[in-house]
Amino acid sequence: MLNDPLANALATIKNAERVGKRVAMIKPASKLIGRVLKLMQDYNYIEAFEWVDDGKSGIYKVILKGNINDCNVIKPRYSIKASEFEKWEARYLPAENFGILVISTNKGVVSQHEAKKERVGGRLLGYVY
Repeated sequence: MLNDPLANALATIKNAERVGKRVAMIKPASKLIGRVLKLMQDYNYIEAFEWVDDGKSGIYKVILKGNINDCNVIKPRYSIKASEFEKWEARYLPAENFGILVISTNKGVVSQHEAKKERVGGRLLGYVY
């Protein structure tokens, strides 16, 4: 039984990176996982991903680059204000301007950099560096 598909997806990516695989298969697929993968692709952590129909919920095939040191979800999913990003960056990221926090806002799933520009808060989903 899957309680958190996003946590399973990020753990699959992290484990595949650690053993040196070039491809990670993530199942089940969801829109949230797809949006997080798109954000990771935009910030150059993964090379590409595609959705593959398996007759059920689908599978994401992720092509890895070897750029991920760590990625994980943050639980509980804290609500954060636009003025609190520095506190959470210091808590979850190893250095300033190194890595991204993944945030679900009313503008969609964005990084903390984009949320700062648009001055919106949201729910903290995870981190990647």
